[in-house]
Amino acid sequence: MGAAIQFFRGVDEPVVPDIRLTRSRDGRTGQAMFVFEEPDALAPESMGDITGMFMVDEEGELVTREVKARFVNGKASALEATYTWKSLTDFERFMRFAQRYADSHDLGFSGSQSGEDDADLSEA
Repeated sequence: MGAAIQFFRGVDEPVVPDIRLTRSRDGRTGQAMFVFEEPDALAPESMGDITGMFMVDEEGELVTREVKARFVNGKASALEATYTWKSLTDFERFMRFAQRYADSHDLGFSGSQSGEDDADLSEA
């Protein structure tokens, strides 16, 4: 089993997001910011209200309720979601999901070389 991101349970979002990680200096807390451009979840025929983003893999699921739409000319064009962790255990769990997601979507996974502990996930 690979890993998937869903806005509606049981429906995988095919659009691959840009993902940016930021972590505190001690590494225990941080956020992953996801940006989905023109996701299927915003299509007129989609299921209705988006109540969260679900990151699903063989270990279970990670959930964030911090999801908002970005509008261009009055039309929703992107979804932005933020997943926050508050412990090293939660961060490690998120990173296992991110690696599985990257592997199952043929993505490159790169940490930054700067002093900031950021990482980006992008299509290879």
